[in-house]
Amino acid sequence: MSSLAVPGKVRSGPARTLRVIWRHRAIYVMLAAPLLYFLVFRYAPLWNAQIAFKDFSPIDGVMRSPWIGFRHFLTFFNSIYFGQLIRNTLGYSLAKLLVGMPVAILLALGLAETASRRLRNVVQTASYLPHFLSWVIMYGILLGLLSPGDGLINDILKRVGLQPIAFLTEPRWFPVVVVVSDVWKEAGWSAIIFLAGLLGIDTALYEAASVEGASRMQRIRWISLPGILPVVVVITLLRLGNILDAGFQQIFVLYSLPVYSVSDILDTWIYRSGVLDFQLSLASAVGLFKGVIGLALIVTANRLARRATGSGLY
Repeated sequence: MSSLAVPGKVRSGPARTLRVIWRHRAIYVMLAAPLLYFLVFRYAPLWNAQIAFKDFSPIDGVMRSPWIGFRHFLTFFNSIYFGQLIRNTLGYSLAKLLVGMPVAILLALGLAETASRRLRNVVQTASYLPHFLSWVIMYGILLGLLSPGDGLINDILKRVGLQPIAFLTEPRWFPVVVVVSDVWKEAGWSAIIFLAGLLGIDTALYEAASVEGASRMQRIRWISLPGILPVVVVITLLRLGNILDAGFQQIFVLYSLPVYSVSDILDTWIYRSGVLDFQLSLASAVGLFKGVIGLALIVTANRLARRATGSGLY
């Protein structure tokens, strides 16, 4: 009897799966667009990543270009710019993470605790708006604020008897401008995720804490922050996976020759080598190096996070 029942279950399996898919067809239709995007723009180009191991020539094509192994990787590792590029890239990425995430969390907590709906809407709009501005527009705003000649901040410095500062061309100040402008532009948008996590916390916990006499700061410390801890862990893991992406558009718009020593990152170097100098194989090797390092970091960080907090990305 059991031997006859098993084939029947096997035959009914695909039909049952198709019925489930048809019942939830709207969800699968919504998934089709992002899946197609990742297949076309993320996974299909991996085939051409093999040029990192070849002396690529557009005339010969990907398949007929000669194989040279890890020569391009060694060229990059032995470059005099390697240490500087890694230091600048990691420095900007970690600084943006360590400064930007606490600011976003504080902003989300402030919005969640604000009793005035009108004030909350105004702050939300003002903090979200910069995210939708391109870095070209942001550069114009920063130039109006930081220009040593007629910038608003330098005008204030001159009025109080101080010397103007060339924020965008002095190596000492340029990293500060990069980190602060990124936090200004993205903190409001990042706060949306943490605000959603706060809204998902059971309100009965806050009511019980109020009955027990807990202050607002105590409720934030013992309910709000632990409640969004899984969200913080996931966002941190995702950011660690992109730790070697320090913000190409921002740096490309802001940097100049006087600050190359503190502004040049992996992506700007890849742009100059791959696009301007047409060293496509070398640029692909560096891009592949970034991907491998990002994968290793996110896997390691996920394991550490699951051991420490019990939650992770997967």
